[in-house]
Amino acid sequence: MNRDYNYITLGDCVELMKEIPDDFIDLTVTSPPYDNLRDYNNEVTWNFEKFKEVAKELFRITKPGGVVVWVVGDATIKGSETGTSFRQALFFKDCGFNLHDTMIYQKDACPFPETNRYYPMFEYMFVFSKGKPKTVNLIADKPNKRYGEKIASSTQRRPDGKTVKVSANKTDLTRTVKKYGVRGNVWQYSPGYNKSTKDKYAYKHPAMFPEQLAEDHILTWSNPGDVVFDPFLGSGTTAKMAVLNDRKYIGFEISKEYFDIACQRLERACLSKYNDSITVI
Repeated sequence: MNRDYNYITLGDCVELMKEIPDDFIDLTVTSPPYDNLRDYNNEVTWNFEKFKEVAKELFRITKPGGVVVWVVGDATIKGSETGTSFRQALFFKDCGFNLHDTMIYQKDACPFPETNRYYPMFEYMFVFSKGKPKTVNLIADKPNKRYGEKIASSTQRRPDGKTVKVSANKTDLTRTVKKYGVRGNVWQYSPGYNKSTKDKYAYKHPAMFPEQLAEDHILTWSNPGDVVFDPFLGSGTTAKMAVLNDRKYIGFEISKEYFDIACQRLERACLSKYNDSITVI
């Protein structure tokens, strides 16, 4: 079945992805089930073999230059972290993806404090690209302490260990430090009730990532009109933020309870943005 875009579907993402044409998706922003950290109503059979099927399909349907943002963490079992996130990252490379960036989603609180290790307060955000990313809109919102100062020269260390003076700009010696610089690859958000989203009914889902996280990746790795995909739609955060930022969307979710939440959130977003309803297939 050849489908278009701007729809969400209830069902198994691997089977549904087989219906998406090759080289069709501009950007995927998703968060898969994390080992045994969450119970998704016992509707998800998730293991490494299932993951490999997902990764292979993602490579097939991603456009050349497209990006996959994979937000993932690890469980701690019998005192040892599983390391599943690293195994997944390496398999994505085996599929043909480039590991464009290893980013961190830092939380400002710890929901599951440990007693014999430092509190776990981050998750990985692996950014994979199919070749060189075709879209990179870096967010520049980091205040520069040297704002307004002239840019002259700096030193750079060469491979042999020696340092050389490098001119900031050979043709324009009047450049000054901008008010804001590009942010780092550690992004901090405040997850939790009334923080991840204002959609209070959405908190029936146990593991939403913040709307701002999804929006920041959508703004960075895609342009208006691009197709944004989430194979693990959950409560619908990625699709909602795609709509609100003038992107097209596709989403799959296996849990009927969470799919209904996603439908409700997406319906409200589409009505507020376009005065239109969503398409459920």
